Amino acid sequence: MILLLGKDDLAVFSVVIFGAVIGSFVGSLSYRLAHNVPILKPLGSFCPKCSTQIQWFYNIPILSYFILKAKCAYCKEPISFLYLLSEVFGVVICLVLYFKFSFSYSFFIYGFIFFLLLLLSVIDIYIQQVPDYLLLLLLVTTLFVPNISYESMLLFVGGFVLLEFVVTFYIQNIKSRFTKDTTLTTQKALGEGDIPVIATIGAILGFKYTFIAIFLSAIFGIISLIFISTKSSNIQIPFIPYLFLGSLCVFGAYDILIGIL
Repeated sequence: MILLLGKDDLAVFSVVIFGAVIGSFVGSLSYRLAHNVPILKPLGSFCPKCSTQIQWFYNIPILSYFILKAKCAYCKEPISFLYLLSEVFGVVICLVLYFKFSFSYSFFIYGFIFFLLLLLSVIDIYIQQVPDYLLLLLLVTTLFVPNISYESMLLFVGGFVLLEFVVTFYIQNIKSRFTKDTTLTTQKALGEGDIPVIATIGAILGFKYTFIAIFLSAIFGIISLIFISTKSSNIQIPFIPYLFLGSLCVFGAYDILIGIL
């Protein structure tokens, strides 16, 4: 089948495979970082439930999830949907970047940034916090992106720092007193990782399109919040995954948005 593909088709096929493999790596790495599992021990993939080393034929990105019917081949416990999500988004990221930049410096630098955002997103879903060193790596990598917008980066950082201060003050000092909920006195409006992520998005998208990305992120977050509130009384949700999703949507549709706006 691969031999029947043309040059362009083969390139796209290679991008899909590359994206799925990197997405699979991000899925495994996010679990290890979130649960303090050593990165290199065990070296290969393993089942988090039964700790069995997974053979390569049970570890094919995307396909194995469906072939195994989302269950471990050994203990039959459910496989987290986050693994599949990481692999699918890995493919989406690589396809978006390939069609925008082909195989170039921009493909790899933006790819590294978006895969870092994906990694942060999955970790945030797992434990509602992210490692500071990954946020620092994200910010440093952003400095190597061609034609970044420093003005947009600083404006959005400043704006969200002020917003975080005002909303946090309201939650801790006003809402907590009215509701007599003492747990609110230590609650913050934004997570520690949100502002560096917003800084990166502002730098790579510019002022106008970052607004659109944040607006989309808020819409995605509200939809999820409504859905979660029907299932659980705990309605706190991590925001980094929605920032990632909103920025990827805007970045993928950047050329279309330029024509419209």
